[in-house]
Amino acid sequence: MRNIELIDSHCHLIFENFEEDIEEVVSRWRAIGVKKLLHACCELSEIPKIKKISRKFDELYYSVGLHPLEANKWEYNSKSILQNAAQGDARVVAIGELGLDFFKSPNRNKQIDALVPQMHLASELDLPVIIHCREAANEMINICSNLSKQGKCPRGVLHCWTGTPEEMKQFLDLGFYISFSGIVTFPNAHKIHECAKIVPSDRYLIETDAPFLAPVPHRGKRNEPAFVEAVAKSLANLRSSEYKIIAKESSRNAEDLFKFDLINCP
Repeated sequence: MRNIELIDSHCHLIFENFEEDIEEVVSRWRAIGVKKLLHACCELSEIPKIKKISRKFDELYYSVGLHPLEANKWEYNSKSILQNAAQGDARVVAIGELGLDFFKSPNRNKQIDALVPQMHLASELDLPVIIHCREAANEMINICSNLSKQGKCPRGVLHCWTGTPEEMKQFLDLGFYISFSGIVTFPNAHKIHECAKIVPSDRYLIETDAPFLAPVPHRGKRNEPAFVEAVAKSLANLRSSEYKIIAKESSRNAEDLFKFDLINCP
């Protein structure tokens, strides 16, 4: 099983709880066959740190963007800062994590004001978006549908999927991928299990969202990229498939979306 390769399509490694043992974390992800990782960005101040760590580990790529829960930090020059960051480093393969979160914050207008310019930027740069969407599917679908009618909706992925099969279908119809995190391993995550069973084989990714949401059997621990193996195994069980097939399909889909291999990284 060690020769099976995986891609962790969404993780966060610059938080301080990784500082003391990052080399061990890297050794563990390499040992289970994680060949590429995408480090998601939550706010503009993180970009220098993420860029630095991507230079240290060859398999690490990253996004630049502003998380909806940080929408208050969106300023008049934020779009240009993101544009310069994206165009200044070949390891930037996406814009995000952007989106809407009406579960944790009621500031809908500010979130939308930060979201739409980032969607425009992704379209302008022909980069995919990494979408965080929680309790906001209808609004997110409406925004993406309107952008699509204008020919300005970027491709992208709904990361850490927590929606219903009906919502998933609407995002799939708009051309998006669906990414499953450790939540898919939770016994009571029934609607996510249903989504995992029916998502097309060419439209799903797997992720850890480390250090959050550690999968079974690691619940309660700090999550890390090596645990993406548990996500893949859970999907294999739900889809009545094989681990090696899930690894192959999810990796192929991540490559198709983020175009890692088309990038000539220095």
